[in-house]
Amino acid sequence: MDMNSISGWLQASVRLAASLMLVSVGAVYTERVGVINIGMEGMMLAGALASVAASFFTGNIVIAAICAMAVGGLLAILHAYITVSRRASQLISGFAINILALGATNVGYARLFPTERARVATYPVLSPPELRAVPFFGEVIFAQPVIVWIALILPLVSAWVLYRTSWGLNIRAVGEHPHAVASVGLSVYRLKYTGVILSGVFAGLGGSALAMADLGYFAPAMTGGRAFVVLAALIVGKWNPIAVAAACMLFGAADALQLRIQTFGAVIPYQFPLMVPYLLTIAALAGLVGRTAAPKTIGKPYDPEII
Repeated sequence: MDMNSISGWLQASVRLAASLMLVSVGAVYTERVGVINIGMEGMMLAGALASVAASFFTGNIVIAAICAMAVGGLLAILHAYITVSRRASQLISGFAINILALGATNVGYARLFPTERARVATYPVLSPPELRAVPFFGEVIFAQPVIVWIALILPLVSAWVLYRTSWGLNIRAVGEHPHAVASVGLSVYRLKYTGVILSGVFAGLGGSALAMADLGYFAPAMTGGRAFVVLAALIVGKWNPIAVAAACMLFGAADALQLRIQTFGAVIPYQFPLMVPYLLTIAALAGLVGRTAAPKTIGKPYDPEII
């Protein structure tokens, strides 16, 4: 494999990982406040359709991204109400949202685009041509669309917020000792709602990146379980935004590799590299990547009456 092939593979790896990294930012927040959100898969799918539809009808990429985040956030509010306010099962709520989003996007896509697949503009590349012409790094880094740069920066910002601000401390504390947080006059419900809503907002933006970073169209069920891989990346990255984003990068690399194996007609079946992120999931759950300590109240409903 020559340098051009390697740089092309790395460029595709970063671009394919971008949507996962965006979802992972929100996933860290929701699990840090003690709420599991497997419904991010559906929120990501809904965000993908919303962004493509908004871009198709308005021609504005910013409006498309806002619509994707809004749709994801609305589904997250529903999940937060069911799990935080009503204290229902977080897994069942997330599963129901996934089914709702799958059906709604299939119907919505058929209604909005009944005759042909809608093609829309992708996120633009903003770096100057001089930087894109730099050997190797120009193609891998500077030729990426703006949404990829956002995906690379947000985990760093998220880590700073979580570990360097009082608000971040509150977010982490509510997932560990919610009654202690309540005892100092902070609203546990508000913090939990905030964490869950952020997961939906970033899942929607991740869906927008999946549909419009490179493809420029929506396809039914196009997320293909990517948000579930993010949940595994949380374990691998030990709920640290930067480490989780790095784990997401591995999936992007494996995804780009299997696409190239198909293109070049290699002897190795493409299913083998495609299995890498799922093998990583198994390794994480089996404890082969080291011991991980999840937030203590994750998956448990908060009841102010019970300590």
